[in-house]
Amino acid sequence: MGSSSPARTVWVEVQPRRYPVIIHPGGLASLGAILAEHLKAPRAFLITDRNVGLLYADQAAAALREAGFEPTVFAVEPGESSKSLQTAGRIYDALAAAKIDRACPAVSLGGGVVGDLTGFVAATWLRGIPFAQCSTTVEANVDASVGGKTAVNHASGKNMIGAFYQPQFVLIDPDTLRTLSERDYRAGLAESIKHAVVRDADFFDWHERHADEIRTCQVDCLPELFERNVRVKAEIVAQDEREITGLRALLNFGHTVGHAIESAMARRGRPWRHGEAVAAGMVAAAEIAVAAGRLDRAAAERIVELIRRVGLPIAAPLADAHDELWRLIEADKKVSAGRLRFVLADAIGRARLYDDVQHPWIQAGIARAVG
Repeated sequence: MGSSSPARTVWVEVQPRRYPVIIHPGGLASLGAILAEHLKAPRAFLITDRNVGLLYADQAAAALREAGFEPTVFAVEPGESSKSLQTAGRIYDALAAAKIDRACPAVSLGGGVVGDLTGFVAATWLRGIPFAQCSTTVEANVDASVGGKTAVNHASGKNMIGAFYQPQFVLIDPDTLRTLSERDYRAGLAESIKHAVVRDADFFDWHERHADEIRTCQVDCLPELFERNVRVKAEIVAQDEREITGLRALLNFGHTVGHAIESAMARRGRPWRHGEAVAAGMVAAAEIAVAAGRLDRAAAERIVELIRRVGLPIAAPLADAHDELWRLIEADKKVSAGRLRFVLADAIGRARLYDDVQHPWIQAGIARAVG
């Protein structure tokens, strides 16, 4: 990969201001110049995690400095535990010490955790300061960095404290994926398959044609992979930015059972990546749709086979955990008025939110997704 590759830009059409998602191999070196196009400020506050910071914080800070910003770098511990009010409190102290006022931006450098945390802090410091995202993981590139959801976790659940707060721009530099582990790279692909299943049959076909290249991180396919994902996500967000119409709920495909699998695996001391759990959750969702008579068997098997071909798991080692998974599913925040709501595919490229899903159908889905 290299900076000679042309940039691709997708606009996210939200109110009161649309913003660009810029996909540019080698683009991290242009972070400061892009930020300077959007705002003028003497200082910038860069939030990263310790792993990403060791790799890219110096380059990002240099780019900010070259564009006239005086950067402060704040590194949090990697992982979900950093999405907390305690971590946010430490960042607020650092923002005050760095004299970050309402004109000065916060910039995230990392994956979904850092993006969520930075957005939440930006939304709440001084009632809102500008922020931008520089994404360094597949999962953030295809999903988490677009849409303006920001949050930290609470003892009662993930992402319980947050705000909808859109960035000035998102910068995706595929070159940063070179330092991802193979497991982390592949885990992020689950959200790409999700977008194709719920919204874009042609994109699903594209995945099938390029599955081997996608699985092995072939550089030529990555810009198109990210651009097509961002277009799907941007279209949904533009129509349902704050989850009022129900359209944005389609992005939860595979997540109800997936979150339960993720929790159950963590309890056993064998944590799965979020995308790995979502992959098995999509297998469950496909089986539920077949049991409900809404998706034909051949389409369901295409979904399962694509998940397998890109190197993701199609079942979790939780054969003894059916009752535990049930309890976790019933505690999911997507339960509405005591009724389980599931996003189910009626066909590849078309999905809907259903609240009449019957227990035997869910049992069939769980049985397919664990083993």
